Amino acid sequence: MVKVVITGSNGLLGQSLLKLLLNEKNAYQVIGFSKGENRSGRDDFEYHSIDLTDEELLKKTILQSSPNVIINAAAMTNVDRCEIDKSECDKINVELVKLLSQVGAQINAHMIHISTDFIFDGKKGNYTETDKPNPLSYYGMSKLKSEQVLINSKINYTILRTILVFGQVHGMRRSNIVLWVKNMLEMGKEITMVHDQYRAPTYVEDLAMACKISIDKKAQGIFNISSNQTLSIYKIAQQIAAVFQLNNNLIKPISSLELDQKAVRPSKTGFDLSNTKRNLGIHAKSFKEDLQRFKDSLS
Repeated sequence: MVKVVITGSNGLLGQSLLKLLLNEKNAYQVIGFSKGENRSGRDDFEYHSIDLTDEELLKKTILQSSPNVIINAAAMTNVDRCEIDKSECDKINVELVKLLSQVGAQINAHMIHISTDFIFDGKKGNYTETDKPNPLSYYGMSKLKSEQVLINSKINYTILRTILVFGQVHGMRRSNIVLWVKNMLEMGKEITMVHDQYRAPTYVEDLAMACKISIDKKAQGIFNISSNQTLSIYKIAQQIAAVFQLNNNLIKPISSLELDQKAVRPSKTGFDLSNTKRNLGIHAKSFKEDLQRFKDSLS
């Protein structure tokens, strides 16, 4: 029996992990940590309502739980908000990771941490795990710092870098690109999408599965997790319209320069997934295939 603590268990990835791991209750004992009430809609796991920035309480609760694995699914992911509120961004994206790694090392836990394509500057695209990071935004810098915390720590760690995670879970507080585009088009509203930024979106169920495989294989190091195709944000929106049979004439292209965004975004990311395939046995699909799986899960 593997005892797993999930920080951010109310979120998109957190709830997807609950669903996946609690499907095998003979193999995993799951403990969820999140702020406020349990929003997952299920009560078949141990839940702690906890402010993850309360270091003393968090440390005490982890030591009491004594997990084999800590999956850190908590993060401040609003890129522009991170640019405005740097101290809050650091608290969640860096200081929390530092504390989890220190406490985790004390109890010989394995830590799985989620990072991002935004640690890169977007000049190259198709990034490998060993390419040199050069973040353009404070969010990207905070996630790079979190990676460096783990690399320099004494804990056994897995870092899963991912891109534009999408999906839907119970009582969601945050949207994502697929839900937002789908909802806007369903309401018949015109939307503008950038045509000069390129990404390879990630279905949350695939990211959750990558976490599970990392537990089972005791994987160590950095791995890229995303779909296998890099598309412009505009093209991503077009594919969402196609799969959900919505009016793509409502989608208008716009350049990044026309947007008034606080944080600079990398122009082209996307991942080389060969290391992930070789070492984790994960065979990524296209965004369109992942979208279809997501659509099927809603019906």
